Amino acid sequence: MAVHHFRPEYYYNTIGQHQPALKICDGDTVITTTVDARGWDQRGESAANRGNPMTGPFYVDGAMPGDTLEIRLESMTPNREWGWTSNVLAPNVVSPRAAAALPPSDIVRWSVDVEQGVASLEKPTPGLAGLKLPLRPFLGCFGVAPAKGQSISTATSGEYGGNMDYRGLTAGVSVYFPVFAEGALFHLGDGHALQGDGEIVGTGIEISLDVRFSIRLRKGETIGWPRGESDTHWFCIGNARPLNQALQHATTEMLSLLRGNYGLSDTEASLLLGQAVEYEVANVFNPAYSVVCKIPKEVLAQLK
Repeated sequence: MAVHHFRPEYYYNTIGQHQPALKICDGDTVITTTVDARGWDQRGESAANRGNPMTGPFYVDGAMPGDTLEIRLESMTPNREWGWTSNVLAPNVVSPRAAAALPPSDIVRWSVDVEQGVASLEKPTPGLAGLKLPLRPFLGCFGVAPAKGQSISTATSGEYGGNMDYRGLTAGVSVYFPVFAEGALFHLGDGHALQGDGEIVGTGIEISLDVRFSIRLRKGETIGWPRGESDTHWFCIGNARPLNQALQHATTEMLSLLRGNYGLSDTEASLLLGQAVEYEVANVFNPAYSVVCKIPKEVLAQLK
């Protein structure tokens, strides 16, 4: 089980079967960096084309279609002192009349204090003077190469992962992706220092990150959509538009998880989900929306 220190020299704005940047093995750990959504690096300089540039891809030895790739997110730390966001709600998250009255969108900068663990506006308006928000770093866009040799824009998401922008994908979480291509070809990028549910202004606090993750290859285990495990929950992520279709994908994957991991029948899983399920709207800005279906581990611990 090796530890790789990888410094990216080239970034991709699609997730696909690109030339591997590094070959790794089951159990390996990678320490690397990402640039932000506009391609700005830790010095604030342009290092890649805008549009969620990806670090990688990482070729996992032995990974084949039908397997599952587990990514353990060990740490994610902002590596510069500022990030940026849009300053106006996305038109699709308010009523048409309200959207028509919104001012033009602009980019604003936030100070990011890793030592204190807070973010604050560099030039706060009177109404937001003194506002400090706790940091919650996470990756907005990451996943494996899609099926059928596709290379898909990092603006969107699907069964392979991609631009899900789920604020729950923080350090300490394990994320599971279905493998569609030889080597899996894992990509990562689009760091956020903080973001609310839904990414309703079209950004989180966009920033470059130092990232440490480890790989586990689950041979012969087949899943349909991204899954995740935190200290408190199992969850599944559905990516689609309209929103109800994303919810359907997430719920279907959770049904499959309860069947496979816990041996529940459809009726048993339905009874459990009906009273214990939790949902989060991860993203309603991207071309594909993202919905998260969650079950608390304290509930699952009661199952025989």
